[in-house]
Amino acid sequence: MGISRLTAGDGAGSLEIMFRAVNQSGPGKVDGGLSFLCWPPRCLICAAPGAPGRDLCPDCHATLPWLHQACPRCALPQPRAQRCPACRQSDGGALTRVHAGFEYAFPLDQLLPRLKFHGDLAVARVLAHCLAERFAGLPRPQVLVPVPLHRRRLRWRGYDQALELARPLARRLGVPLRDDLLVRRHATAAQTSLNAAARQRNLHAAFGVRSGAALPTRVTLFDDVMTTGATVQAAAQALRAAGVTVVEAWVCARVA
Repeated sequence: MGISRLTAGDGAGSLEIMFRAVNQSGPGKVDGGLSFLCWPPRCLICAAPGAPGRDLCPDCHATLPWLHQACPRCALPQPRAQRCPACRQSDGGALTRVHAGFEYAFPLDQLLPRLKFHGDLAVARVLAHCLAERFAGLPRPQVLVPVPLHRRRLRWRGYDQALELARPLARRLGVPLRDDLLVRRHATAAQTSLNAAARQRNLHAAFGVRSGAALPTRVTLFDDVMTTGATVQAAAQALRAAGVTVVEAWVCARVA
């Protein structure tokens, strides 16, 4: 049975157009392992043969929406790399700055929902590989801290998508990973349908620092998608309140 290549016209989140599963890499560790020895990599987008050691073909890799021009403080996509209107009028809150690898556009708007809601952990492996290349020129974080899920949602989903991206990224860049530092205190409502003000209210006091955790002076948060920034701001506020001096954020994709 053939597989149709996804195109931007297929619509964000339209996963039903795939005739069969496109993840042909087989089971294995998210950040590598023996799967590549047994199953040649196949492109996660179109199912063509992947580049050596990567679940993307060269054509689909070329379509990735790398974020080239953005606000240097919040990473909002912009025509030029200058502060956005919101950042010109504010001090940036608890976050010093944000770096994003991609704009949240095709095909990231297809891949990240597959990771987050459909358990396609091969997406985390290939995107972490891409992010490691993208972030290689940045100053290395003292520690990388994935934004955690609440334990109730973690039990239901079975994995934390931010951690699944952050773990292979930290390993590739040689950065210490601290997934024991932050806790999500409240099982907040899903942010998707909320406006900016409601997102902030929803996340009020949602995060805390684990009791007895050794605190570094500088922390880089990691999350999969940043929309208004309410989630990473709430996590940064908890870290700053606990005594962390500087909090930055790396995100896989930034919504325009």
